[in-house]
This record gives sequence, structure tokens and C-alpha cells, in this order.
Amino acid sequence: MVQESFDINALTREGAKDPDFPDAPLTWTRQAAEAAAAGEKLTLTVEHWEVIRALQHYFARHPEGVVNLRELHDALDEKFHIVGGLKQLYQLFPGGPVAQGCKLAGLKASVGTSDPSFGSVA
Repeated sequence: MVQESFDINALTREGAKDPDFPDAPLTWTRQAAEAAAAGEKLTLTVEHWEVIRALQHYFARHPEGVVNLRELHDALDEKFHIVGGLKQLYQLFPGGPVAQGCKLAGLKASVGTSDPSFGSVA
């Protein structure tokens, strides 16, 4: 019996429903992100949405599914440098711009973004 395998990352880039978030996973919606944020006592602002969009874009550009945490961290710092870089991102996402941001963006956070015994490290 032959089993077919699908690249889930490729599937998530096809037919995004929200034109403001072209790289969003197919099952992701703004409403789901807002509900998840409310559960974490966050109110999403324009700045939050920009980070979510940037995370989705970064993950879409790495279809192999393996994202280097340091590269992602550096990319976020560079992209948002003008508004305060990682310091500002940690204020927006107290659970970590990568760990909490990925959760709200409908993405699987990279290995090592959080340590249950310590908390967010990214």
C-alpha cells in the first residue's frame, strides 16, 4: 500500500482567505487570533498585527518547516528596529515575540522558544 505525503507548509500557502495576511495558514482567522490573545490577556493593536504578519511571512519563506530560532529572532529585531526592536516586541508580547507571536499567528513555534520550567526564551 502506497501512502501519500503532503508538505503541510505548502498547503498553508495556497488560498489564504484574508488579503491582509497573504501568508496566513489556511485555518487561521483574525477572530481566532483575537480569541487566543484575549485568553492571554492581550488586546491586539496595529503593532501586534504587524508582528503577526511578519511571522507568517517569515514562516512562508521557509517551506522546509525548519526555522532557525536565532535567524528568526534577528530578522524580527531588524524588521522592527525602527520602533525599538526586540525590546518593543517583548513589550507587545510578554510571552515572547516568537513563542506567543507564533501562537497568535497560527504557526508552530520553533523548538526551543519556551522552556516549561523557565518560560519564554524567544
